[in-house]
Amino acid sequence: MSGEESVIEAEGSVPTTADAGTAEGGEGIGHSPLRREDARALRGETTYTDDFGQEAAALAFVRSPHAHARVEEIDTDAAEAVDGVVAVYTWTDLADSDAPMRLPVRTEPLDCEVPGHPVLAADRVRYDGQPVAAVVARDRYAAADGVEAVDVAYDPLGVETDPRAAADEDAPTLFDEAPDNVAAVGELGDREATDRAFAEAAEIVSVDLENNRLIPSALEPRAAMAEYDRTEGFTVTMSSQSPHGHRRKLSHTLGEPERQIRVISPDVGGGFGHKGHHHPGEAMAAWAARELGEAVKWTATRSANYREGAHGRDHRTTAELALDSDGRFLGLRADTYAGIGGYALGGGGAMPGWYGRLLASQYEVPAIYCRSRCVFTTTAPVHSYRGAGRPEAVYVTERLVDVAADELGVDPIELRRRNLIDADDFPHETAVGATYDSGNYEPALNEAAEAVSEHPSGGERDDDGRLRGVGVAGYVESTGGGFESGVVRVHPDGGVTVSAGTHDHGQGHGTIYAQIVAEELPVGPGEIEVVEGDTDKVPTGTGTFGSRSTVVGGNAVAESAADVLQKAERIAAHELDAAPDEIEQTESGFRADGDRCSFADVADAAYGRGLPAGLSPGLEATTFYELDDTAYTFGSHAVAVAVDPETGEFEIERYVAVDDCGVRVNPRIVEGQVHGGVAQGLGQAQSERATYGADGTLAAATMLDYALPRAGDLPDIETRARETPSPENELGVKGIGEAGTIAAPPALVNAVADAVGVDHLDMPLTPERVRAAEEG
Repeated sequence: MSGEESVIEAEGSVPTTADAGTAEGGEGIGHSPLRREDARALRGETTYTDDFGQEAAALAFVRSPHAHARVEEIDTDAAEAVDGVVAVYTWTDLADSDAPMRLPVRTEPLDCEVPGHPVLAADRVRYDGQPVAAVVARDRYAAADGVEAVDVAYDPLGVETDPRAAADEDAPTLFDEAPDNVAAVGELGDREATDRAFAEAAEIVSVDLENNRLIPSALEPRAAMAEYDRTEGFTVTMSSQSPHGHRRKLSHTLGEPERQIRVISPDVGGGFGHKGHHHPGEAMAAWAARELGEAVKWTATRSANYREGAHGRDHRTTAELALDSDGRFLGLRADTYAGIGGYALGGGGAMPGWYGRLLASQYEVPAIYCRSRCVFTTTAPVHSYRGAGRPEAVYVTERLVDVAADELGVDPIELRRRNLIDADDFPHETAVGATYDSGNYEPALNEAAEAVSEHPSGGERDDDGRLRGVGVAGYVESTGGGFESGVVRVHPDGGVTVSAGTHDHGQGHGTIYAQIVAEELPVGPGEIEVVEGDTDKVPTGTGTFGSRSTVVGGNAVAESAADVLQKAERIAAHELDAAPDEIEQTESGFRADGDRCSFADVADAAYGRGLPAGLSPGLEATTFYELDDTAYTFGSHAVAVAVDPETGEFEIERYVAVDDCGVRVNPRIVEGQVHGGVAQGLGQAQSERATYGADGTLAAATMLDYALPRAGDLPDIETRARETPSPENELGVKGIGEAGTIAAPPALVNAVADAVGVDHLDMPLTPERVRAAEEG
């Protein structure tokens, strides 16, 4: 791996080479101490949700084998007689309770008022695997036997899994409120200005793309263990990216005030978006716990997680790019049909309407118009999956640029350079209203392009007869958003506890937040404990998703640390009999005019040992931080491939990622985030696709059928970094968690298309598709 060089760029400065901050010796911002989270995981000491409640009753679901059908009758008598079964529930039982038991849906951005997803099917099922009945038993084996014994009569209805076809007038209607299955139509940009740009164009190129449907495949399936006490209310331990968000959604579904619900999210084995959403499992477990007066635990099987868990992507897009005679971009327009599944899940029903905000990518595009139809299909609900709209948008643009380069006979790198937003033009507002905070795109593009410049391209054959190709993709990623809470509390002995409303499920918050606080206070990261994941221990927060944790949570923690430092310095001045402006910070405390006091002495004094006048006891601060504007990460990724024309198989010979996420708090963790994102992006480009059969049942319902990449399928990933600080936050940071999923798919598709000499290939790039394209 590379990445030993970093270019730090401040506004108005000349780029200079600087140390990348990967030395082991440092612990503050810009250094790479080892992640403190890893030792527990390597020793097998992590505790996931399924590790709790070993004596709890087990919940399992009867799931529909049909993608679309009326539920005519449910016979539970045989199931109730199964040894060990405690109770069997249907929608009738839920409807007779005081709880709404429908998952909340944000209807305000929709064009229709559709009902929320019922925890158990009310009268109709709308996707394969939808829960129809629930069985609670003494253990999971008895629960499984009970599920087998439930008899459900269905009246099958028509199915349509393709979002474009589902919007046709003869497609089966899923909701009367949306007779054409279109939940919302989103429009971005200026249609008239874009039409004028195309009318003036010397060249127009177009692409017809599929952004394949993906299934989140976390190490740990979704799980919840619910307890209920009539005085204390609910305690729900669950695998969650957003404990406070789930508390709010459970409040809605159960009809209970939030103060009566505690959500604890322990170690989480991966999230990728789908553990930020509300699903029937945790709601049903909580309802049953209240009904039965005992703890109830639910852990999804892998196939259930695949059939019912929120999927991602699933776009069908026609896009065009208009250029003048010099190859300058004049306008871009895109028309997308996006599948949202059988129900609108939370805000997922309208989410595709916003994806076009990044269609400009890194380029000066004077006019853009994007129309997105959010379409109900007889499939599992779709919501955010790592990247959440940014990969879909950038894929469209980066494929268009390569097709345009081929049409014009121009090198794809040169065409990109010709149209990049100038480094002096920041902040830059795009034609669809996104305001990029800072950037310098050309050096990153040049570095990525140079890394693969010696590799053969354009279908040149090697000694083995393989076709060689090179592909590059630039990207811009919007990161941050929303508010976040951060608490820094100093204990009387000088130890520090940091509490944040985010949630660490692989991001390294325990390491990063400690580094941020240690940068402000005279304590080492080892003296700082980081607490997340418990709504009773942390002020209300938003959670971890959307590349937001360091941008929003990190700045909340930093601001609280700065407030603590200000008070600590006043106490130190009192202790040292000095003026506050005479106080200097040392490695472990403070000094003034040769006298010293430790941070522990200051902390002890803060809790009542002769505080200066006007200061209240204690040494802590709470911040609710919200960005004024988004921070935009950017970069360029380059790929070199060799394709076997006889089989369609290909080898990634080199993968180079050049990313700029502003100030890197911990460069090693940044590198790890890039690696993880690229692995998922290459998985989409190479092999992953959630396929449905003609009857609407999920064909890729297990890991034997859903082609996740294995270690041997991935290349060595070279990471290189540049640093252009964001002016939108004090730390100067930008997010990085989703960059790889955005850049990798177009970079790889561009490379393989270059090798086989075609304009376009749809993902995933299976050997069959690649061979057919080369032969055609």
